[in-house]
Amino acid sequence: MGLLKLLMNDPVAFLLLIIPLLYSVVLHEVAHGWVANWMGDPTAKWMGRLSLNPLKHLDPIGTLMLFLAGFGWAQPVPVNLQNIPNRRKGLIFVSAAGIVANILVAFGALLVHRLLGLPTFGMASVILFTLAHINITLAALNLIPIPPLDGSKILMGFAPSELRYFLTRLEPYGFFIIIGMLFLGLLNPFISFFRVLIIALLKTFLP
Repeated sequence: MGLLKLLMNDPVAFLLLIIPLLYSVVLHEVAHGWVANWMGDPTAKWMGRLSLNPLKHLDPIGTLMLFLAGFGWAQPVPVNLQNIPNRRKGLIFVSAAGIVANILVAFGALLVHRLLGLPTFGMASVILFTLAHINITLAALNLIPIPPLDGSKILMGFAPSELRYFLTRLEPYGFFIIIGMLFLGLLNPFISFFRVLIIALLKTFLP
């Protein structure tokens, strides 16, 4: 459910949810920078991108997509793999960090709902379920191996040189490919597939 739909259905819930949702998008990017810094690349830290201040991260189109489609993105955090001793390992870990961050936010939202025993259709439940839904969708979208999504970078870390070369050549056009496929609904089966996997994982660990 996009934020505009939530605004029309429940304005109070919208106001309570907008900040944590924006931070979910920001946290996705900051997680990349945190892991890169931990592995030896301080580029994001030097550029002030490890901050949780949304103004340092928000992307206009990505924020609009969050409102319209229920998922979006922030400005990519700069990472220089040349500073990480094991570049392939760094590529995998740094790329996966944002996905893991969104899954953890979704898990936290569902865990709070479970532990508090909230009624299914109450305002608090709407907020927590929507927060979980958007973070699961963010993680699912980013698992798709189309550049510049994180899934493509994770794949590059494991792929042979020919596939890495192909993905690198595809990256300048990747944004337009993704927007076009989203508009045509061609990414929906992939998002749904990864959502099912993520939800199954979350259910495994929820008490």
